[in-house]
Amino acid sequence: MQNEKEIKEMVKEKYGQIAKQSTSCCGPTSCCGTTDNKIVGYTVMQDEYDHLDGYVADADLGLGCGLPTEFAGIKKGDVVVDLGSGAGNDVFVARAIVGDEGKVIGIDMTQEMIDKANRNNQKLGYKNVEFHLGEIEEMPLDNSIADVVVSNCVLNLVPSKQRAFAEIYRILKSNGHFCVSDIVIKGELPANLKKSAMMYAGCVAGAVQYDEYLKIIAESGFKNVEVKKTKVIDLPDEILKDYLTEAALKQYRESKVGIFSITVTANKN
Repeated sequence: MQNEKEIKEMVKEKYGQIAKQSTSCCGPTSCCGTTDNKIVGYTVMQDEYDHLDGYVADADLGLGCGLPTEFAGIKKGDVVVDLGSGAGNDVFVARAIVGDEGKVIGIDMTQEMIDKANRNNQKLGYKNVEFHLGEIEEMPLDNSIADVVVSNCVLNLVPSKQRAFAEIYRILKSNGHFCVSDIVIKGELPANLKKSAMMYAGCVAGAVQYDEYLKIIAESGFKNVEVKKTKVIDLPDEILKDYLTEAALKQYRESKVGIFSITVTANKN
Protein backbone atom coordinates (compact mmCIF):
# COMPACT_ATOMS: atom_id res chain seq x y z
CA MET A 1 0.00 0.00 0.00
CA GLN A 2 0.93 3.66 -0.37
CA ASN A 3 1.69 6.11 2.40
CA GLU A 4 -1.08 7.74 4.46
CA LYS A 5 -1.43 10.79 2.21
CA GLU A 6 -1.68 8.68 -0.94
CA ILE A 7 -4.21 6.37 0.69
CA LYS A 8 -6.43 9.28 1.69
CA GLU A 9 -6.26 10.81 -1.78
CA MET A 10 -7.18 7.47 -3.34
CA VAL A 11 -10.15 7.04 -1.00
CA LYS A 12 -11.32 10.60 -1.68
CA GLU A 13 -11.11 10.00 -5.42
CA LYS A 14 -13.01 6.70 -5.36
CA TYR A 15 -15.78 7.88 -3.07
CA GLY A 16 -16.01 11.18 -4.90
CA GLN A 17 -16.64 9.20 -8.09
CA ILE A 18 -19.37 7.21 -6.36
CA ALA A 19 -21.09 10.40 -5.18
CA LYS A 20 -21.03 11.82 -8.71
CA GLN A 21 -22.15 8.60 -10.38
CA SER A 22 -25.06 8.06 -8.02
CA THR A 23 -26.27 11.54 -8.94
CA SER A 24 -25.93 11.22 -12.69
CA CYS A 25 -25.49 8.07 -14.70
CA CYS A 26 -26.41 5.07 -12.60
CA GLY A 27 -28.26 3.52 -9.72
CA PRO A 28 -26.92 4.10 -6.22
CA THR A 29 -24.99 0.88 -5.76
CA SER A 30 -23.87 0.13 -9.28
CA CYS A 31 -20.85 2.48 -9.44
CA CYS A 32 -21.59 2.52 -13.19
CA GLY A 33 -20.73 -1.17 -13.30
CA THR A 34 -17.02 -0.59 -13.71
CA THR A 35 -14.56 -3.32 -12.82
CA ASP A 36 -12.53 -0.88 -10.75
CA ASN A 37 -15.45 -0.04 -8.52
CA LYS A 38 -17.23 -3.39 -8.18
CA ILE A 39 -15.31 -4.27 -5.03
CA VAL A 40 -16.51 -1.06 -3.35
CA GLY A 41 -20.12 -1.96 -3.97
CA TYR A 42 -19.83 -5.63 -3.16
CA THR A 43 -17.67 -6.16 -0.12
CA VAL A 44 -19.53 -3.79 2.12
CA MET A 45 -22.65 -5.98 2.10
CA GLN A 46 -24.95 -3.34 3.53
CA ASP A 47 -27.91 -4.26 5.71
CA GLU A 48 -31.29 -3.00 4.51
CA TYR A 49 -32.22 0.50 5.61
CA ASP A 50 -35.52 1.12 3.87
CA HIS A 51 -37.65 -0.04 6.81
CA LEU A 52 -36.18 2.59 9.13
CA ASP A 53 -37.81 5.90 10.03
CA GLY A 54 -35.89 8.74 8.43
CA TYR A 55 -34.67 6.64 5.49
CA VAL A 56 -33.90 8.74 2.41
CA ALA A 57 -33.31 6.74 -0.77
CA ASP A 58 -31.15 9.47 -2.34
CA ALA A 59 -28.83 9.29 0.69
CA ASP A 60 -28.39 5.51 0.49
CA LEU A 61 -25.39 4.75 -1.73
CA GLY A 62 -25.10 1.14 -0.55
CA LEU A 63 -21.74 1.73 1.15
CA GLY A 64 -22.37 0.45 4.68
CA CYS A 65 -21.72 -2.90 6.33
CA GLY A 66 -24.26 -2.80 9.15
CA LEU A 67 -26.91 -0.75 10.91
CA PRO A 68 -25.07 1.19 13.63
CA THR A 69 -28.17 3.16 14.60
CA GLU A 70 -29.83 -0.15 15.52
CA PHE A 71 -27.59 -0.59 18.57
CA ALA A 72 -26.56 3.03 19.19
CA GLY A 73 -29.10 3.75 21.91
CA ILE A 74 -29.89 7.16 20.43
CA LYS A 75 -32.51 9.13 22.35
CA LYS A 76 -34.68 12.14 21.60
CA GLY A 77 -32.67 15.31 22.16
CA ASP A 78 -29.26 13.67 21.71
CA VAL A 79 -26.37 15.20 19.80
CA VAL A 80 -25.17 12.54 17.35
CA VAL A 81 -22.04 12.64 15.17
CA ASP A 82 -21.78 10.34 12.13
CA LEU A 83 -18.24 9.67 10.92
CA GLY A 84 -17.88 9.19 7.18
CA SER A 85 -21.43 10.38 6.67
CA GLY A 86 -21.45 10.10 2.89
CA ALA A 87 -24.71 11.32 1.37
CA GLY A 88 -26.39 11.37 4.79
CA ASN A 89 -27.90 7.91 5.14
CA ASP A 90 -27.24 7.33 8.85
CA VAL A 91 -27.55 11.05 9.62
CA PHE A 92 -31.16 11.18 8.48
CA VAL A 93 -32.04 7.96 10.29
CA ALA A 94 -30.51 9.42 13.47
CA ARG A 95 -32.40 12.69 12.90
CA ALA A 96 -35.69 10.79 12.96
CA ILE A 97 -34.78 9.58 16.46
CA VAL A 98 -33.35 12.76 18.03
CA GLY A 99 -36.22 14.88 16.73
CA ASP A 100 -36.31 18.67 16.68
CA GLU A 101 -34.76 18.80 20.15
CA GLY A 102 -31.50 17.09 19.16
CA LYS A 103 -28.81 17.62 16.56
CA VAL A 104 -26.98 15.43 14.06
CA ILE A 105 -23.58 16.26 12.56
CA GLY A 106 -22.04 14.41 9.63
CA ILE A 107 -18.29 14.40 8.99
CA ASP A 108 -16.83 13.35 5.64
CA MET A 109 -13.50 14.05 3.94
CA THR A 110 -14.94 13.94 0.41
CA GLN A 111 -16.32 17.24 -0.88
CA GLU A 112 -18.61 15.52 -3.38
CA MET A 113 -20.26 13.57 -0.56
CA ILE A 114 -20.70 16.72 1.54
CA ASP A 115 -22.29 18.48 -1.43
CA LYS A 116 -24.69 15.59 -2.07
CA ALA A 117 -25.60 15.35 1.62
CA ASN A 118 -26.33 19.08 1.77
CA ARG A 119 -28.54 18.83 -1.30
CA ASN A 120 -30.46 16.00 0.36
CA ASN A 121 -30.83 18.02 3.55
CA GLN A 122 -32.04 21.08 1.67
CA LYS A 123 -34.89 18.99 0.27
CA LEU A 124 -35.78 17.79 3.77
CA GLY A 125 -35.45 21.22 5.38
CA TYR A 126 -33.83 20.07 8.63
CA LYS A 127 -32.39 22.95 10.64
CA ASN A 128 -30.61 20.72 13.16
CA VAL A 129 -28.56 18.69 10.67
CA GLU A 130 -25.06 19.75 9.62
CA PHE A 131 -22.40 18.29 7.33
CA HIS A 132 -18.74 19.24 7.78
CA LEU A 133 -15.76 18.52 5.55
CA GLY A 134 -13.00 16.99 7.65
CA GLU A 135 -10.90 13.96 8.48
CA ILE A 136 -11.82 11.55 11.25
CA GLU A 137 -8.29 11.65 12.67
CA GLU A 138 -8.59 15.42 13.14
CA MET A 139 -12.24 16.40 13.31
CA PRO A 140 -13.33 20.05 13.07
CA LEU A 141 -15.40 19.66 16.26
CA ASP A 142 -15.06 20.83 19.85
CA ASN A 143 -14.33 18.54 22.78
CA SER A 144 -17.17 16.72 24.54
CA ILE A 145 -20.02 17.72 22.22
CA ALA A 146 -21.58 14.36 21.31
CA ASP A 147 -23.87 12.06 23.24
CA VAL A 148 -23.46 9.36 20.59
CA VAL A 149 -21.01 8.74 17.74
CA VAL A 150 -21.91 6.36 14.92
CA SER A 151 -19.99 5.19 11.87
CA ASN A 152 -20.73 2.68 9.12
CA CYS A 153 -17.91 0.88 7.30
CA VAL A 154 -15.58 3.88 7.39
CA LEU A 155 -12.93 3.48 10.09
CA ASN A 156 -11.27 0.67 8.10
CA LEU A 157 -10.53 3.35 5.48
CA VAL A 158 -8.64 5.46 8.04
CA PRO A 159 -4.88 4.73 8.08
CA SER A 160 -4.55 5.32 11.85
CA LYS A 161 -7.31 3.58 13.76
CA GLN A 162 -5.67 4.72 17.01
CA ARG A 163 -6.02 8.40 16.09
CA ALA A 164 -9.58 7.83 14.91
CA PHE A 165 -10.71 6.29 18.20
CA ALA A 166 -8.80 8.94 20.16
CA GLU A 167 -10.80 11.57 18.29
CA ILE A 168 -14.06 9.74 18.99
CA TYR A 169 -13.14 9.74 22.67
CA ARG A 170 -12.34 13.47 22.52
CA ILE A 171 -15.64 14.59 21.01
CA LEU A 172 -17.84 12.37 23.21
CA LYS A 173 -19.35 13.80 26.37
CA SER A 174 -18.64 12.10 29.68
CA ASN A 175 -20.78 8.94 29.75
CA GLY A 176 -21.27 9.22 25.99
CA HIS A 177 -20.91 6.16 23.77
CA PHE A 178 -20.34 5.05 20.20
CA CYS A 179 -21.69 2.38 17.89
CA VAL A 180 -19.58 1.48 14.87
CA SER A 181 -20.11 -1.05 12.09
CA ASP A 182 -16.82 -2.00 10.44
CA ILE A 183 -14.86 -4.71 8.63
CA VAL A 184 -12.29 -6.85 10.47
CA ILE A 185 -10.14 -9.85 9.58
CA LYS A 186 -9.35 -13.17 11.23
CA GLY A 187 -6.23 -14.72 9.71
CA GLU A 188 -3.82 -13.37 7.08
CA LEU A 189 -4.98 -11.94 3.78
CA PRO A 190 -2.92 -12.81 0.68
CA ALA A 191 -0.30 -10.15 -0.10
CA ASN A 192 -1.96 -9.10 -3.37
CA LEU A 193 -5.20 -8.33 -1.54
CA LYS A 194 -3.41 -6.42 1.21
CA LYS A 195 -1.56 -4.12 -1.17
CA SER A 196 -4.46 -3.53 -3.56
CA ALA A 197 -5.70 0.05 -3.64
CA MET A 198 -9.14 -1.07 -4.77
CA MET A 199 -9.34 -3.63 -1.98
CA TYR A 200 -8.53 -0.78 0.38
CA ALA A 201 -11.31 1.38 -1.04
CA GLY A 202 -13.55 -1.68 -0.81
CA CYS A 203 -12.96 -1.85 2.95
CA VAL A 204 -10.87 -5.05 2.90
CA ALA A 205 -7.16 -4.23 2.67
CA GLY A 206 -7.38 -1.58 5.39
CA ALA A 207 -9.19 -3.83 7.85
CA VAL A 208 -7.26 -4.95 10.94
CA GLN A 209 -7.40 -8.18 12.90
CA TYR A 210 -10.55 -8.73 14.98
CA ASP A 211 -8.70 -8.88 18.31
CA GLU A 212 -6.49 -5.91 17.43
CA TYR A 213 -9.53 -3.79 16.59
CA LEU A 214 -11.10 -4.39 19.99
CA LYS A 215 -7.74 -3.81 21.68
CA ILE A 216 -7.37 -0.41 19.99
CA ILE A 217 -10.79 0.59 21.31
CA ALA A 218 -9.94 -0.45 24.87
CA GLU A 219 -6.53 1.23 24.75
CA SER A 220 -8.22 4.46 23.65
CA GLY A 221 -9.89 4.62 27.06
CA PHE A 222 -13.29 3.15 26.28
CA LYS A 223 -15.13 0.83 28.67
CA ASN A 224 -17.76 -1.86 28.19
CA VAL A 225 -16.56 -2.77 24.70
CA GLU A 226 -19.16 -5.13 23.24
CA VAL A 227 -19.62 -6.72 19.81
CA LYS A 228 -23.35 -6.54 19.18
CA LYS A 229 -23.46 -8.23 15.79
CA THR A 230 -21.13 -10.24 13.56
CA LYS A 231 -21.66 -11.09 9.90
CA VAL A 232 -19.43 -13.10 7.56
CA ILE A 233 -18.35 -11.35 4.34
CA ASP A 234 -17.76 -13.88 1.59
CA LEU A 235 -15.89 -12.42 -1.38
CA PRO A 236 -16.93 -14.20 -4.60
CA ASP A 237 -14.35 -15.77 -6.89
CA GLU A 238 -15.22 -13.31 -9.68
CA ILE A 239 -13.79 -10.49 -7.56
CA LEU A 240 -10.87 -12.40 -6.08
CA LYS A 241 -9.68 -13.52 -9.53
CA ASP A 242 -8.83 -9.90 -10.30
CA TYR A 243 -6.16 -10.06 -7.58
CA LEU A 244 -5.17 -13.72 -7.15
CA THR A 245 -3.87 -16.48 -9.39
CA GLU A 246 -5.83 -19.74 -9.49
CA ALA A 247 -3.30 -21.31 -7.11
CA ALA A 248 -3.41 -18.34 -4.73
CA LEU A 249 -7.21 -18.34 -4.82
CA LYS A 250 -7.29 -22.04 -3.93
CA GLN A 251 -4.83 -21.45 -1.09
CA TYR A 252 -6.92 -18.51 0.16
CA ARG A 253 -10.08 -20.64 0.24
CA GLU A 254 -8.29 -23.45 2.08
CA SER A 255 -6.78 -21.06 4.64
CA LYS A 256 -10.23 -20.20 6.07
CA VAL A 257 -9.28 -16.54 6.43
CA GLY A 258 -12.33 -14.75 7.78
CA ILE A 259 -13.60 -11.34 6.73
CA PHE A 260 -16.33 -10.07 9.02
CA SER A 261 -18.61 -7.12 9.49
CA ILE A 262 -18.95 -6.33 13.18
CA THR A 263 -21.04 -3.79 15.03
CA VAL A 264 -19.32 -2.61 18.22
CA THR A 265 -20.39 -0.38 21.09
CA ALA A 266 -18.36 1.15 23.93
CA ASN A 267 -18.69 3.89 26.54
CA LYS A 268 -16.64 6.90 27.61
CA ASN A 269 -16.74 7.09 31.39
